[in-house]
Amino acid sequence: MDVLADLLDGVRARGAVFSRTIMSPPWSLRFTSGAPLTMGTMLRGRAWVVPVEGEPVPIRAGDIAVVRGRVPYTIADDPATPPQAVIGSSDYCSWSEDTGGPAALLSGAFDGRGGVSGRLLEALPDVLVVKDTEGHRPMLDLVAAEIAKGVPGQRVMLDRLLDLLLVSVLRTWFDQSGAHAPAWYRAFQDPVVGTALRLLHDDPARPWTVATLAGESGASRASLARRFTAQVGEPPMTYLAGWRIALAADLLAETDATVGSIARKVGYANTFALSVAFKRVLGTTPTEHRATAAARAPVR
Repeated sequence: MDVLADLLDGVRARGAVFSRTIMSPPWSLRFTSGAPLTMGTMLRGRAWVVPVEGEPVPIRAGDIAVVRGRVPYTIADDPATPPQAVIGSSDYCSWSEDTGGPAALLSGAFDGRGGVSGRLLEALPDVLVVKDTEGHRPMLDLVAAEIAKGVPGQRVMLDRLLDLLLVSVLRTWFDQSGAHAPAWYRAFQDPVVGTALRLLHDDPARPWTVATLAGESGASRASLARRFTAQVGEPPMTYLAGWRIALAADLLAETDATVGSIARKVGYANTFALSVAFKRVLGTTPTEHRATAAARAPVR
């Protein structure tokens, strides 16, 4: 199994929203849409992504920044420039006429039910940047050209373009991220731990034990437990429990399947068993999680 393909397979924009803004310095935009994931690139000029916490991150023309989380952030010509405008949900799906100004910012947001899985969001830092040298400029040009058309079918085209751009950018980032990638992703390179992870990802509903997992991974029980914990950061069964709950959370948010059917799909005997585990790991119930996800989905 290709674990990266498994993560990225859930990328499905539904009503992707875009904004293009032409500016002259000094400029600063505060983004408050509350989307779980946004992307931004400078078509012209340079900028800084300023998160609520952490250091500002520079981006040059053609670089693509991915910002995770629903908290506001700022993109500005200089980190010290105070916000001059606020871009909320209602301000997306609009674009300035390109007057040739020195700074041109294009941003796109995954806004709505589904789009990106919780498992993928947890694997990403708050802000990541992929450089222009990675060859994403043709896709950016396609997005910019599609935005300018205003023809029937545009929403579907922009959804698919945003999907393709995000998948391409994240594939590049995971390939290059090294120590910044999640521990479990790096652990896939280990012949024993990687095999164990693939088994858990391929069949999470199976009644795994450390012994059965070790037997199919070609290691002793003690050796697997030690290596797995050292490389992934938690024991095999703890990882499996988290993986099952992450899968269940995505299914609750993205499908109308019953809680009982989701429980069986991810390895729990019934609704009660899933609810107990879900509450322990996420601090909420499956029903509450589904209601929260539905409330966040905009009405279109």
